[in-house]
Formats: sequence, structure tokens, C-alpha cells
Amino acid sequence: MALGIAVLTVSDTRTLADDKSGNLLVERIEASGHRLAAREICSDDRFVIRARLSSWLIDPAIDAIITTGGTGLTGRDLIPEAVTPLLDRITDGFGELFRWLSYADIGASALQSRALAGSANGRLLFCLPGSRGACELGWDKIIEPQLNVDTRPCNLAELLPRLREPADRPATKKGPSRRD
Repeated sequence: MALGIAVLTVSDTRTLADDKSGNLLVERIEASGHRLAAREICSDDRFVIRARLSSWLIDPAIDAIITTGGTGLTGRDLIPEAVTPLLDRITDGFGELFRWLSYADIGASALQSRALAGSANGRLLFCLPGSRGACELGWDKIIEPQLNVDTRPCNLAELLPRLREPADRPATKKGPSRRD
């Protein structure tokens, strides 16, 4: 199942030519059989980030979005603050797993990452740190397996259609329950 994936690099200094992390993600996306649906570099400005993500969250060609950069602790690291208001649901396990896997590579420095993920308007959103190593780890160990329908016992790719279900739709009754 090929998904349309958008990549947003958050940086005041990068260009497409020297965006090593964004380039790595694009290479990995295409090598996995998915398609790059959009790519952009935007400044470390929460409103610019939200505007770009909001337009992608209504684009029918986009199933998932990966951001790189802006997950640290400095004043310009604004991804969590920009993204969280857009999310319908936060996938807490993503950040926890990312930091746990990072610990093996960078030790206690892993605690400085505010990597996060969730869903918004029926799309998946993953926010990775800006380093090439972090993007490699996040894609190879977490995102790619979860966007692969062959991953068992479960994966996020199979859930995509269900993410688009209306939240207020009444549950269908499959038959009498013990309470009936």
C-alpha cells in the first residue's frame, strides 16, 4: 500500500540543497514504495508551521506528514507548540519509543528530544528532530515499519481508513450483549 507522504523541514538556515535530514527522508520514503506528496522548508515560526501543516491536512493526496527539526528545548524549537493544537489524538508511545531507541545511541542526551506523533483530520503526523541520525532512526525503526501493511501484529497504515471515520458516528450493534 503506497502512501502519500509530505516532508516539512523546519529551519531558518536550510535549503533543499543542504537539507540532509529532509533528503534522507525523501530517499527512504521512495525506497519503501511510498510517494513523496509534498516537500517544503519553512522557518521556525509556529504560525507558518501551522499554516503549512493545515493545508496539507486537507490535501487528499497526503496520508502522512513527517516534520524534521524544531523538537529541541531552545527558544526557536517550536514544533510541539505548533503541532499539538492541530492533533485530534496524540500517540504518546511514539515519543517514548523514539527516546528509548535514541538512548542506545546518544545516552541521556535523548531526554532533550520532544519528538511526537499523532493523528489529525485522518492523517498521521510524525515530528522528528533535525539531525540526520535522528531521522534515520525514526524512519527505520518506527515510522517505516508502521507505514508498512505487512508489519504484524498491527500497523498504522491499516488504521488510516478508520482515522477518517466520524467521531460522533454511533457504534453499530453486532448482536445482543449480555446486558440486553
